[in-house]
Amino acid sequence: MTLPKHIAIIMDGNGRWAQLKRKPRTFGHIKGTRVAKKIITACSRKGIKNLTLYAFSTENWFRPQAEVSFLMKILRRYLAKETTNLVKENIRFSVIGDLSKVPADVFKTISQAREATSKCTGLNLVFALSYGSRQEMTLAVRDIANMVAKGEIKPDEIDEALISTSLSTYPTPDPDLIVRTSGEQRLSNFLLWQAAYSEFYFTETLWPNFTEAHLEEALTAFSVRQRRYGKVSTNDNLEKLSN
Repeated sequence: MTLPKHIAIIMDGNGRWAQLKRKPRTFGHIKGTRVAKKIITACSRKGIKNLTLYAFSTENWFRPQAEVSFLMKILRRYLAKETTNLVKENIRFSVIGDLSKVPADVFKTISQAREATSKCTGLNLVFALSYGSRQEMTLAVRDIANMVAKGEIKPDEIDEALISTSLSTYPTPDPDLIVRTSGEQRLSNFLLWQAAYSEFYFTETLWPNFTEAHLEEALTAFSVRQRRYGKVSTNDNLEKLSN
């Protein structure tokens, strides 16, 4: 099976899962965190090189304050508890997004996790936290504009490679496969530039119900797709089309 070098997952459906169980939304977030741990471990042991999880978007700050505070608390507890296990599994942890809005105790825990796992050489685990792709691209454009204003580059030297290296995801490669759970079929401001040639896999399964078997289904679906990048497949017989 051909495995993707980079999987990105939009973990959606925690709230709906909890409502179906007649539980508060926070119950769904707790279960979702446990699922994330299992999927991270599974990807690591399968030899996936990069995994990006959409943990908290810039728009999520507009949710009720009690829910936002609970999500930050879960994140801090998860990292504080799991950092040792990440090191054991040889998983390097990093974050993309605007961390200026993150509570000080959460920021401290994030920094400690990044430092503790900095020498790990296995799975590159990226949390998209307080992340929005439009905001990311806006900041990249500002940085490039400043470079032009300072005379460091000329406008005609701006190319796709420069833009890519100016994004917060650099040097992580663009995702080969983007998975979204819960039946929604949109990117929701996630990796808009990076997803230009990604394969998409949508599933009705709510994130708290997502298992390693579901991950395997996504990987199997990816393995049989032909990624042409706008080119013609070598298997296509153009002569037959012309006859």
